[in-house]
Amino acid sequence: MFTVKNLSCERDDRVLFSQLHFTVQAGEILQIEGQNGSGKTSLLRILCGLSSSFEGNISWRGQDTQAHHAAYCQQLLYVGHHAGVKAALTAEENLRWMQTLQPLLNKGSLTDALRQVGLMGYEDVPCYTLSAGQQRRVSLARLYLSSHPLWILDEPFTALDKKGVVEKEQLIVRHVRNGGGCILTTHHDFDLPDVTIRRLNLDQLSAA
Repeated sequence: MFTVKNLSCERDDRVLFSQLHFTVQAGEILQIEGQNGSGKTSLLRILCGLSSSFEGNISWRGQDTQAHHAAYCQQLLYVGHHAGVKAALTAEENLRWMQTLQPLLNKGSLTDALRQVGLMGYEDVPCYTLSAGQQRRVSLARLYLSSHPLWILDEPFTALDKKGVVEKEQLIVRHVRNGGGCILTTHHDFDLPDVTIRRLNLDQLSAA
């Protein structure tokens, strides 16, 4: 499904990682771990095509992601560490705007998606009045509308309470059980006996 070969990245004259190899098959979760500054977010931005500061090869279903950039980007949903919402728009307007940009965000109930992330009653509230955690929940609501086969998530459990963490964990599990793949960074400890979870620790790579 997703293959990375000989991936290397430098930042500020420092090697973050080099000769990195991994694959993600349908039905798998790849959990990327490491201390702050180890390169987790830089790696995700490379995998999403948001950064070209790397050497190596990244392929999606056998095709180079740089050579087929537009087609690849249509197949993935990226939720970054920042909320990425327009402050002047309401929560519902933000989701509707995101739908126009990402065809694989289905036309399901936006109100229901916001309810799933605990924002019932905030549909018509401008996002500049919401807290940082609530704005992030607006972004995470896309997961409930997504039919993208590949999810790439940067710290998806940040600013969520225990109930929210469990709900997002179950959502990710449902996604991979339906044949999707997920790459994420998190310090959260998964305990999912029926799901294949592989781990990539960038600290161990730098130590090696």
